Amino acid sequence: MKITTQGLLFDMDGVLISSIGSVVRSWRIWTKEYGIPGWETYEVPHGKRAIDIIRELRPDFDEAGVLAALRWIEDIEIVDTADLKVLPGARELLESLPPERWSIVTSATRRLLLGRLEAAGLPIPARIIAADDVVNGKPHPEPYMTGAKLLGFDPADCIVFEDAPAGVGAGLAAGSRVIGVLGTHTAEELSAATWIVPSLEGVVARNTADGLEIEFDAL
Repeated sequence: MKITTQGLLFDMDGVLISSIGSVVRSWRIWTKEYGIPGWETYEVPHGKRAIDIIRELRPDFDEAGVLAALRWIEDIEIVDTADLKVLPGARELLESLPPERWSIVTSATRRLLLGRLEAAGLPIPARIIAADDVVNGKPHPEPYMTGAKLLGFDPADCIVFEDAPAGVGAGLAAGSRVIGVLGTHTAEELSAATWIVPSLEGVVARNTADGLEIEFDAL
């Protein structure tokens, strides 16, 4: 496949880096502390903001309680980087891109996003949309609509890279074309995506007079 676009919008976890071990360990510590039944086997919903998960798990919390709980899960996850890894092709692709042509749009908080990128040694874009920057998290289109606006482009002129159904839905609802990246979910679960790739390895970006040309082998 060869497609042209103006900007690229990347989810972080599951697309650029894998922090699934940290996520599972951290949320099980959190759910145990906050008295969530079944904490021993708790599986965090991938692609959702922590603040939304906390509100679902503890609807009895007032806003101060939610923010305190959010701060604690951030603290746990930031410290736990033992098995964090950069996913295949991510570093090469990001380092090939003009800084004004890409952004990260993530359900992680800005503090956690910056901590993970620093731990991974990946480029940190000048333009970031984190959980703190939107009212509505994925699968709502607001994150990707805001990300495209931050780059100065229409969402229809951007390509979204996502690994989770919630993120795929958010990108499509924003009006973008979406490349689903396998890893945390199956091809069947990502079937709504415009295209699917096994990883970012083999995804090549080239500058053109009008923007970017993206080449990849779609499944």
